[in-house]
Amino acid sequence: MPFPQAKSLYVSSLQQELLQQVAHRTTSAQRLVKRAQIILEALKGTSNTSIAQHLQIDYETVRRWRDRWHAAESRLQAIEETGKRKLLKQAIEVLLTDEQRPGAPATFTFEQFMQIMALACETPASADRPVSTWTPRELADEAVKRGIVEQISPRTVERFLKGERFAAPSQAVLAHPTSR
Repeated sequence: MPFPQAKSLYVSSLQQELLQQVAHRTTSAQRLVKRAQIILEALKGTSNTSIAQHLQIDYETVRRWRDRWHAAESRLQAIEETGKRKLLKQAIEVLLTDEQRPGAPATFTFEQFMQIMALACETPASADRPVSTWTPRELADEAVKRGIVEQISPRTVERFLKGERFAAPSQAVLAHPTSR
């Protein structure tokens, strides 16, 4: 069964210029570059299948971003008519960014994470803790005591320090029993 005809896109010359900037800017995230390239290829009248083959990505990915641009054309045009180039650039980048995914929001903010990491860099003695090195339980208790978080499990603190959630410091800050 052949694929349905791809939607034709409207992109103004300013929008096209901004898309090309995203696609060629060395600091652009690669996902934004690919998505800008999809739209720029679609402007040339290239089929979704050809775009997918050329960019070595999935057909559905091309279809999704082409449809998403098509749905936002009138909003982009309205922003462009305000004459605010910077706002249009931001709107294009937001359009090319992933939408919020379903699921629970993050439990801890980046600031809380950083405060817990800073706490782990202090000595336990400075916090009047009767241990020589931090343990996840001690760090969790101290973070709650200082009001950094309302509650946090020792396992979550351990994940933070191991870098499972955010980037952790390169040296170990936990007390690890040596078992030999």
